[in-house]
Amino acid sequence: MNDPQQKWTETIESNHSLFKLNLKEVWQYRDLVFMFVKRDFISSFKQTILGPLWFFINPILTTIVFTLVFGNIANLPTDGIPPILFYLAGNTLWGYFSTTMLSVSNVFTGNAAIFGKVYFPRLVTPISTIISSFMRLGIQLILFWAVLAYYFYKGDVHPNSWAFFFPVLIIFLALFSLGLGMIFSSLTTKYRDLSLLLGFGVSLFMWFTPVILPTSLVKQKLGNYGFLADLNPLTPIFECFKYGFIGSGEFNITRLLISFSFIIIILLLGIVVFNKSEKSFIDTV
Repeated sequence: MNDPQQKWTETIESNHSLFKLNLKEVWQYRDLVFMFVKRDFISSFKQTILGPLWFFINPILTTIVFTLVFGNIANLPTDGIPPILFYLAGNTLWGYFSTTMLSVSNVFTGNAAIFGKVYFPRLVTPISTIISSFMRLGIQLILFWAVLAYYFYKGDVHPNSWAFFFPVLIIFLALFSLGLGMIFSSLTTKYRDLSLLLGFGVSLFMWFTPVILPTSLVKQKLGNYGFLADLNPLTPIFECFKYGFIGSGEFNITRLLISFSFIIIILLLGIVVFNKSEKSFIDTV
């Protein structure tokens, strides 16, 4: 017979604030975060010959294709930046954003079997995805800096003090990926059509971000709708990154601060939607 005076060490509650992150509880499950990160890393390269070298190969191949197609064949301008460096800089940031956002958006549907069997803070899964993507980004940044050092030695680029601001840019890029990913992860539990459209939407979104085209050319091509490029919260982040490391681009501190504010709003909205959906997603997924 149970002791009526017995007290539980852990209490699972369904009612909590929609803005609550439960970071203390997530910290208690930090070993699980590590296990998810390890799982993501191993599963990405399981039964591959080159393994982690694909972290280098993917951006290199993408950059070469972009340079040949858009730089040599289409002759699109790159704001005076060497094409290889321009496309590599854009691919490095875009690869992190798109991969992270799409992975987080698959949190509920991809882990439904685990969620239905055992309890742990659901926020563990998107956080582990963010950390896994950080590892990939770190490796790709090494490649970018190596190419940057070559062009710096040749005198083709001129970095400035804004380059030291890049950790802040990466953090807000991660927060934006997390916020959008949590929103779409919650929506796709009920509307599976969104998961099919999301990949196309991300590819389309790239054309409004200075990955392939510089912001000046995007505005020129959009004509009267050029203001849409400024509404993209990723544009100031990409431009600040390129301005700091390469010394070129349309960097504007005001637009950057507006972008940061918008990202915080998206993150808060993502937290609310995520917390609301985790209570009942197992019934609809």
